Amino acid sequence: MSPILITKFSEFTLSPALMARLDANKFETPTPVQSGCIPPALEGRDVLATAQTGTGKTLGYLIPIVEMLQKCQDRNAAQALILLPTRELAMQVEAAFKTIRSSSLQTVALVVGGLQERSQLDAIRRGARLIVATPGRLEDFIKRRLVRLDQVNMLVLDEVDRMLDMGFQPAIARIATMLPAARQTLCYSATLEGSVKEVARKYLNNPARIEIGSVLKPAENVELRTFEVEPDKKQELLEHLLGAETGSFLVFVRTKHGADRVARRLTKSGWSATQIHGDRSQAQRNAALRSFSEGRHRVLVATDVAARGIDVANVAQVINFDLPKVAEDFVHRVGRTGRASAHGVASTFAAPAERGDLRKIERTLSISMKRFRVRSAGDVKAA
Repeated sequence: MSPILITKFSEFTLSPALMARLDANKFETPTPVQSGCIPPALEGRDVLATAQTGTGKTLGYLIPIVEMLQKCQDRNAAQALILLPTRELAMQVEAAFKTIRSSSLQTVALVVGGLQERSQLDAIRRGARLIVATPGRLEDFIKRRLVRLDQVNMLVLDEVDRMLDMGFQPAIARIATMLPAARQTLCYSATLEGSVKEVARKYLNNPARIEIGSVLKPAENVELRTFEVEPDKKQELLEHLLGAETGSFLVFVRTKHGADRVARRLTKSGWSATQIHGDRSQAQRNAALRSFSEGRHRVLVATDVAARGIDVANVAQVINFDLPKVAEDFVHRVGRTGRASAHGVASTFAAPAERGDLRKIERTLSISMKRFRVRSAGDVKAA
């Protein structure tokens, strides 16, 4: 289904209170995924949307949730539930909801692992209208009878493909049994393959189908470059690019140890860098993301495990310091720049021995990267 071309949020049938919040936050023009998803969701239909990262799908489901909550303000229980794969993503969705909610009665509980239980349970006990959760922690609360979901009439499954990759399918199934059968379900995924189709069949009822562009292809507004460079020259090349170009850099490496090493060397050379990976505590991850998004650190070095939870605006350049293992990881990494139609640059470092792997990624995604050869950091030539 092609989305109807809606060029302003004011063209949706939204309450004055929500429009005031959107105007205050300078949300004026909907993205294609918002234009496609919001009208059927406002009508109460189920939605199945496939769209790349960075297309604005979060607002695409938060707007219908805010409108629904506004109409049901008398209930003192959770009426909407959003399930997401990672803590970072859940925290960002919670923050986005607080930005656009149209009433202080539209309270939210964040239910994720790695943070203190007490504040999460306090928010639930006070009657949070929206629960934003990762499946593991929410299921733990359900088992301990600390949360009720029998009043939920809107369920959002975001990044379904990623949740299934992480083994959450059984948890999602058990959580779904706690919800009313008569509910609205909105499902978002980068791909619609295998088990994602099964989830859609199981939980959605005659959904509006929204497909925005190719679900496995980098955005067209991201310039793709690859540098053929010997492994021992990568750090030197990274520092050369930092000196030659402007803006923030999100650098992807394959291992936790590699992330620590690259960030440490950058700091030693005088660049403001921090890192995020699975071995860092939640507090350390939050601090790193915050300092990067606020510009106190120009460089964030990350592993793929952490990548899906990163949603930072205005990343000037993504660097694939280590070649991603599969094409899908390439798309997710590159999707962190060039968001909401801004221009972005993605540079991939590949050793001569990795030429075949690089060509495989290009073939899979039907893309062609601009090639450069590196003899030394200062000697970079178009190939």
